[in-house]
Amino acid sequence: MVKRAYNFNAGPSALPEIVLQQAQEELLNFRDTGMSVMELSHRSKEFETIHNEAQSLLKELLNIPENYEILFLQGGASLQFTMVPMNFLNGNEIGNYVLTGVWSEKALKEAKILGRATTVAASTKEENYSRIPNLSELIVSPEDAYLHITSNNTIYGTQWKDFPETKDSMLIADMSSDILSKPLPIERFAMIYAGAQKNLGPSGVTVVIVRKDLLEKVSSSSIPTVLRYDTHAINNSLYNTPPTFSIYMLNKVLHWVKDLGGVKEIATANEIKASLLYDVIDQSNGFYRGHAEKDSRSLMNVTFQLPTNELDKKFLAEAKEAGFIGLNGHRSVGGCRASLYNAVPYEACKALQQFMIMFKEENQTN
Repeated sequence: MVKRAYNFNAGPSALPEIVLQQAQEELLNFRDTGMSVMELSHRSKEFETIHNEAQSLLKELLNIPENYEILFLQGGASLQFTMVPMNFLNGNEIGNYVLTGVWSEKALKEAKILGRATTVAASTKEENYSRIPNLSELIVSPEDAYLHITSNNTIYGTQWKDFPETKDSMLIADMSSDILSKPLPIERFAMIYAGAQKNLGPSGVTVVIVRKDLLEKVSSSSIPTVLRYDTHAINNSLYNTPPTFSIYMLNKVLHWVKDLGGVKEIATANEIKASLLYDVIDQSNGFYRGHAEKDSRSLMNVTFQLPTNELDKKFLAEAKEAGFIGLNGHRSVGGCRASLYNAVPYEACKALQQFMIMFKEENQTN
C-alpha cells in the first residue's frame, strides 16, 4: 500500500482514492477500446457516453430542473468572470456584485475591464472579509441584470448559509469551492458556475448550470463565438475539443457521490468533519483564533491563526513533518487553512484535530 498524505490543499485538492484507483485500472485500456480515455475521440460513442452520463448524474444529484442547461467548459472560474458580463450585460444594464473576498473582487474587475456597468450590492472588505453580509444589508435594484455572489470564500473561510431572493431569480453564483457539498435550491439561481478542482474532479473542466431562458439574451454579434454560452449549449459542450480526461474524472467523482448516498449524505459528512476542527478552535481559549465570524464559517475551508507568527510557522512545519499537506494560509491572510472538500476523509480531519490538540498542549504558555 502506498502511504497517502493527509491532503488539505485548497485546490487542486484531494480526490477520492477509489476514483484514482479506478482511473488507474482503466488508464491503458478503457472499456476494451485498446486506448486510454485520453486517446478517445471526443466525437466517439465511448466518450459521448461518458459526457452525457456526467450531465445526467449532475442533474440527478443536484436535482436540476429541465429548464437548465449543463455545460462543460474550459478556462476555470476566471474565464467565467469575463463570460458572465459579456453575455448578460447589454446596453445600459447593470451587473450587481457582492464582495466577500478576492474572487468576487476579480469577478467585478473583469466586468469593469469590459466597460460594463456595475455596482456593489454589499462588501465586507473593511472587516477583512471575516463575514458574509446579512441579506438585509444588500442593496439590490429590480432593474439590475443580475446579482453575482461567490458562495464560498476559500481564502477567508466564509460561506453563504442562505441565498438572496432576486427579481426573476437573476442570481448568479461562483460555486467553485462548495458545489456538490450540500443540497442547493437550484431554481433560485439564473446560473451557477464552478471550476472542478475542489469538489468535482481534477482541474481542467468548468461546470456551468444556466437557465435556458438566459441563453436567449445572448444576442450581441460582438461576442466571439467560443465565448457565447449559446454556442456551447447548441453543441452539447462539444463546439471545440473538450477536456476529455477531466470530464471522465468528473463522471467518476459523481458516481462516487451517488454511491455514498448523494449530496445529503455528503453534507452531513462535511458538517461532522468541520466540527472536529472548529471545536478545537472554540475550546482553545484563544490559542487558535478563527478568521471567520461564527455565523459565516465555511464547512469547506477552516481558517485560523495562532498567537504569534512564530507559532504559525512552527505549527505548519511540524504539521508537514507529521504528513499534513496544504495547511498554509493564503499569502494575503497568513496563518493556517485546512480545506475539507468532499474527498477529504474523516480520518484525515480526526488526525488533524488530534495534532492541533497536541500542539496546543505542548506550546501553550499560561
